[in-house]
Amino acid sequence: MRKNFYLILFLLVGLMQCKPPQQELVDYSPLMQVDSGIPVSVMLTSYSTTLIANGADEANLRIAVTDSMGKEIRSANDTFQVYLSGDASLISNDGSPLEWKTDSTGLNYVVCKLQQGICQLKLLAGTNPGIVKLEARSGKLWPGAHEIHTLNSTFEYKKPTDAQLVPTTKFIDKMIGADVSFLPQLEDRGMKFYENGTEVDALSLLKSHGFNYIRLRIFVNPENEKGYAPEKGYCGLNYTLNMAQRVKNAGMKLLLDFHYSDYWADPQQQNKPLAWQNLDFESLKDSVEQYTSNVLMIFKSRNLLPDMVQIGNEINHGMLWPEGHIGNPDQLAGLIKAGVSGAKSVAPEVPLMMHIALGGQNKEAVFWLDNMIARGVTFDVIGLSYYSRWHGTLNDLNNNLNDLIQRYKKPVNVVEYSGFKKEVHDISFGLPDNMGKGACIWEPLNWHTDMFNQKGEVTRVISIYDELSKKYLN
Repeated sequence: MRKNFYLILFLLVGLMQCKPPQQELVDYSPLMQVDSGIPVSVMLTSYSTTLIANGADEANLRIAVTDSMGKEIRSANDTFQVYLSGDASLISNDGSPLEWKTDSTGLNYVVCKLQQGICQLKLLAGTNPGIVKLEARSGKLWPGAHEIHTLNSTFEYKKPTDAQLVPTTKFIDKMIGADVSFLPQLEDRGMKFYENGTEVDALSLLKSHGFNYIRLRIFVNPENEKGYAPEKGYCGLNYTLNMAQRVKNAGMKLLLDFHYSDYWADPQQQNKPLAWQNLDFESLKDSVEQYTSNVLMIFKSRNLLPDMVQIGNEINHGMLWPEGHIGNPDQLAGLIKAGVSGAKSVAPEVPLMMHIALGGQNKEAVFWLDNMIARGVTFDVIGLSYYSRWHGTLNDLNNNLNDLIQRYKKPVNVVEYSGFKKEVHDISFGLPDNMGKGACIWEPLNWHTDMFNQKGEVTRVISIYDELSKKYLN
C-alpha cells in the first residue's frame, strides 16, 4: 500500500510540474497572400530595429511585394535594389556572396531577387553606434524602408526578475477602437460624413457600427512654429478636451495618447517640446511628471478622465531625445516612470499602456520590455502598432502577441493598425486566457482606410465592425 501511495504521489507531482501543451497557432498566411496580382508596394520587414553595435548583432530581413490590398503576391519574381547607409552590412541567409552594384548617383546597393515571392537577408551591425537606414526599391513600386538604431557595445542588457513580472490586476476593457484625432481638422476643411445620404456625426456613426473606444493624441505645444499645427494648435490641450467631451457625449470610452512632443513622436523622431529644450535631466523628468498630472487634473475637473492612458507613443527607440533615447536605458526608464508617476498621482485606477511599434518584431519587443521592466517601469497593458509593410506578416503578429503574454503576464492591444481589419481583431481577441484586449484603427475617417470615400460617404467596409462587435463585445 505504502509503495503504491508513493508511486501515485510521484506521478501527481510530475503532472503538476509539466507545462500545459502550447496552443497550436492559426496559420494566417492564406489570408494575406494571393497567387498572383499587380504589385503596388514593397513590404520590407526588419525583425529588429534596435541592435548592439558590436559587429555581431544582426536582424533578419524579409522582402516581398504586395497588391493594393496589402496582400503578398506569391508568384512575384521582382528584382530589388537594397540600399544601406550607416555602419552595418548586408549578408545572405546562406552565407553566399551578394551582388553589389552602383547606381547613377554613386550609391551602392545589393541586388536581391524574389524566390517564390520572398527574399531574405540579414543586416549585421557594425561597431560604431548610430542610425542605419535601409531601403528596398523595385521600379515604380512604393519602396519599403526602415531606420535601425545601433547602440553602444557597453549597453547593459537587464532582464526582469520574477518579482517584477507582476500580472495586471486592473480590469482592462475589450476595445474596438479608432484614433480620430484628425477629426477637428477634417471638419474645419468642410468635411462632412454621410450614411445612406444623410449627414451624421462621425463619432455617433462609429459607435453605431460597433466601436466602443476613441483614442486621442495630445501634443505639448503644437501651436509652436515647428509644432504639429503652427498657430492652429490642433491636438493641443484645448482641442483634445473638446474632442474628449464629444467622445463622452457619444457614450464611448477614451484612450489618451501622450506624445511628449510638440510634433509627431514615433520611432524616427522623439523630439523634446520647445519649452523643455534646455532643461537638465532632473528638470526634464519633473516636467514630464508635472505635465502629465496637470493635463489629467484638467480632464478630471471636467469629468473627462480617460479610461486608459498611454505614456508615450511608439517609444521602442525611446522618447525625449537625446536624453531618453533607448541607448540611454536608465534615463529612458526614468522619464517613463515620471510619466507613470504623474498619471498615478491623479488617477491611480486608470490603466496605463506602454506603446511600442513592433507588431511582428518579437526580438525587439522582448529587448525593450525586458530592459524597461528590469529598470522599474510599471504598467498594465502592452500596446503595439501593426502595419504589415513594416511589422511583418499576420503570423508574425500572432506569434509575437502569444509570446509576450506568456513572458510578461500583461494583456496586449494592437493600438495602431490599418489593414487586415478583421484578422487583427481575430488575432488579438483569440489569444489565450482573455489576454488580447482588441485593437484601435488609426484614422479611419480618412478615405485611405476604405471605410469612407473622398466625399465622406460611409462604405460597406464598415460592416466588418458590426460583425466584430457582435462577435467580441456583445
